[in-house]
Amino acid sequence: MKTEKIDVLLGLQWGDEGKGKVVDVLTPRYDVVARFQGGPNAGHTLIFDNKKFVLKSIPSGVFQGNKQNIIGNGMVLDAALFKAEAEALEAAGIDLKSRLLISKKAHLILPTHRLMDSALEASKGSNKVGTTGRGIGPTYTDKVARTGVRVGDLLRPDFEERYAAARAAHERTLKSLNFEYDLAPLEKAWREGIEYMKQFKFVDSEHFVANLLREGKTILCEGAQGTMLDIDFGSYPFVTSSNTICAGACTGLGVAPRNIGKVYGIMKAYCTRVGSGPFPTELFDKDGEALSDRGNEFGAVTGRRRRCGWVDLVALRYAVRLNGVTDLILMKSDVLDVFKTIKACVAYKLPDGTQTDEFPFDCEGVEPIYEELPGWLTDLTALHDEDEFPEEFNNYISFIEEYLETPVSIVSVGPDRNQTIVRE
Repeated sequence: MKTEKIDVLLGLQWGDEGKGKVVDVLTPRYDVVARFQGGPNAGHTLIFDNKKFVLKSIPSGVFQGNKQNIIGNGMVLDAALFKAEAEALEAAGIDLKSRLLISKKAHLILPTHRLMDSALEASKGSNKVGTTGRGIGPTYTDKVARTGVRVGDLLRPDFEERYAAARAAHERTLKSLNFEYDLAPLEKAWREGIEYMKQFKFVDSEHFVANLLREGKTILCEGAQGTMLDIDFGSYPFVTSSNTICAGACTGLGVAPRNIGKVYGIMKAYCTRVGSGPFPTELFDKDGEALSDRGNEFGAVTGRRRRCGWVDLVALRYAVRLNGVTDLILMKSDVLDVFKTIKACVAYKLPDGTQTDEFPFDCEGVEPIYEELPGWLTDLTALHDEDEFPEEFNNYISFIEEYLETPVSIVSVGPDRNQTIVRE
């Protein structure tokens, strides 16, 4: 029996790898693009036709003609933020209501979830995780505790009772934390968002996806954040609240493992991280500043400056194995154009003095062991074909491929849609 395949695209580092741009580039190959986890703390930035778009919850395939886009059951949605994001797209001429479907089983971020996020983060003192305050963590907590409110509940006659019960439970917690707040404006915007969201089609996404596969449709699953922020396998507890790895596509869309086809793993030519937590290759010198400035490393949602460092191949090989990556996509290569020497972390020195090339249970306090490679000192943004790559850049790509035992299939040499080179 023939098994139709779903391809998956996800980040291999600490997020911000450039997934939105790649989804936009790959979408012409697919009939459907689906998001399978995360919430509005993830910002996918796309630049084309001299316009910049930042998507937080909506799949990045909405810009490509009549492609179908799905918000899967593994996601969490804030109705107020969804309304703002969707209306901005519609104002830009995107016929969103005909292109976007929402899973009934996706969980709703309630106004009190956002307050809970801020209150709980404040209560941690110096041990803050560095959340975006969008309510994602508390919403996933309620999901696991079986007290969450889902998109499909909007269609139930007792929705108000369900919402009131959840709100009351949250307010009891907020009171216990002595957190002062004003719920009214948040709730007003949220209710307006709920009414707007009802204009979209709600579906049982697991059945919908299964039927698409039976019809022979091609599907691309779009992940958010990155592998090193996975709730199980990331640098816990400084992680997000969902499974960002390939297995999350199965649970976040209702897809059987045997249906997974290609797995595109996206990585920057260097490494960044937002928020708290260990970051073995982080740079605090002029090289780190240059990476930040040249890469315009500021969060698409929060505006926070990203921490920057050399590429970490130890963490990347760990991510490649966890996800079963078949194709690597190398992003922001042009940011390294000005460096005479480029470093790549190939092993760690642990606090006890031993060395390892395996990602450890705790990477706090590890020291990176680098190999140095000559830079290419060439403006990659001006290149249009792989044949134009300087020898040093080809050597850098080969070094990555050999260490990760995975081919680099796509190379990005600039922020625009057209600055993307597919390698033969």
